[in-house]
Amino acid sequence: MNISLSDLLPLDAENATLVGRIFDPEANGPCVVVVDGTDIVDITGIEPTVSSLFERADLLSAVQDLENRPRWALTDVIAATVDADMSKPRLLAPIDLQVVKAAGVTFVESMLERVIEERAKGDASQAAAIRDQLADAIGGAISSVQPGTEEAARVKEILKAEGLWSQYLEVGIGPDPEIFTKAPVLSSVGTGESIGVLSRSTWNNPEPEVVLAVRSDGTPLGAALGNDVNLRDFEGRSALLLTEAKDNNASCAIGPFIRLFDDSFGMDDVRELDINLRVEGPDGFTLEGQSSMKNISRDPASLIEHAYGDHHQYPDGFVLFTGTLFAPTQDRKAPGAGFTHELGDTVSISNPRLGALINKVEHSETAHRWEFGIWALIQNLRQRSLL
Repeated sequence: MNISLSDLLPLDAENATLVGRIFDPEANGPCVVVVDGTDIVDITGIEPTVSSLFERADLLSAVQDLENRPRWALTDVIAATVDADMSKPRLLAPIDLQVVKAAGVTFVESMLERVIEERAKGDASQAAAIRDQLADAIGGAISSVQPGTEEAARVKEILKAEGLWSQYLEVGIGPDPEIFTKAPVLSSVGTGESIGVLSRSTWNNPEPEVVLAVRSDGTPLGAALGNDVNLRDFEGRSALLLTEAKDNNASCAIGPFIRLFDDSFGMDDVRELDINLRVEGPDGFTLEGQSSMKNISRDPASLIEHAYGDHHQYPDGFVLFTGTLFAPTQDRKAPGAGFTHELGDTVSISNPRLGALINKVEHSETAHRWEFGIWALIQNLRQRSLL
């Protein structure tokens, strides 16, 4: 897995405000960092966590206070991350105490793939036939329907009468989106680290998404790239297996940095983003795809409102995966078998405004163990006199 500086950073990096984290072996813990040219600068002395940093009213000016602070060459940090060199500073996911939430079934194309999983009961060999069956029956009928409208309710009744209704169509075009907790606090991995799929899964895929960073009052502050790694066979057998399908060791990747909203980048830019996916396998297989936020069924601001409000608060802030248009159907091993990951796959999720999130696939059982939790963070920050 090779990651260059040009891969990692946005094309307009000189205008971008990029916040992240590294693990510093000398501190034996994480540092909050800001990108400054080809360096990253330690601003942990300003705020000990990304969560607390994002609560500051003077956030944008605070992250510009870079004088006389420790810094590292980004190329050195990238190399240590890719080599898993624990003796040197390496990249982490750019969040810490924020809750990791996700919105599912927010694009029509991926919604239909969830219906296919359900009807195939997790058997990938049946997917192609079911996909063909559903394409004419419901694809065109709901592609332009706005969720939660009277028109959507009428379509729902028609599909129920035809025996085609599904729980995935309910959250896809009904009044309420699917909002779930993707991963525990501090368990996400960053760019250059391994991502994990369960060894007993035979049908799984990456899910390239935009991830919104939201502070405790529900205000979106920035965006990053995310991989909502998914086990299609598990969720296809039963929606009650969603947690086992979504939440495993190294199954949530976010990065490379959070790009803060400022004069050069904001929510309107998020609504226009095209997210590129490329999978390169050790078997020579290559898969490419794209997920465009322009095709999302629900506005990102609406998704935030469903996650946060009088019904649910997040005192340390949260991040929200906004869903994906992309559901890979390209055959990999045999005709009709569809796509599934192989060990050693390199997955690149990229956008010119956000950089690239690049990871290699391992089994969750053998990926780097998650052992640095909330209590370890508190103890470490206390030892460093940061609390």
